Amino acid sequence: MRRLIVVAMLASIVAASPAAGKPASFADVEDEVMCVSCNVALNIAQSPQADAERKYIRALIDKGADKEQVKRELVRVYGDNVLALPKSEGINWVAYLVPIALIAALVAALALALPRWRRRDPPRPSGGPGLSDSDAARLDADLARYDK
Repeated sequence: MRRLIVVAMLASIVAASPAAGKPASFADVEDEVMCVSCNVALNIAQSPQADAERKYIRALIDKGADKEQVKRELVRVYGDNVLALPKSEGINWVAYLVPIALIAALVAALALALPRWRRRDPPRPSGGPGLSDSDAARLDADLARYDK
């Protein structure tokens, strides 16, 4: 009985989702794919290949394809390099894990180093030459002038 309720709930969520069965918008697809010749996002690419990809995407959208169908068709025609984000499977996980690992390492390094930096004594003036008697007298006179 529980399974039936869970399945019914999931089915209603999928049926009610705004993207279900809805044709993709060109702008939504364009910023998630790459120009395969320029290796830049299609929404900023300026080349004959980019124009050909845009034309193909518009044709797929005109046929009523949703966003995932358009992306699958682009991968079929142009290969995996057409996707702006790599698939999250196999070695492609490295593209997601390396930045996360670097940020975690940076946070850990700061957590260890910050208390040490805060405990460090402030630099003390060096024991260089002292003031001459005339300089000390002039400094005292200047300070006295501002104390009034």
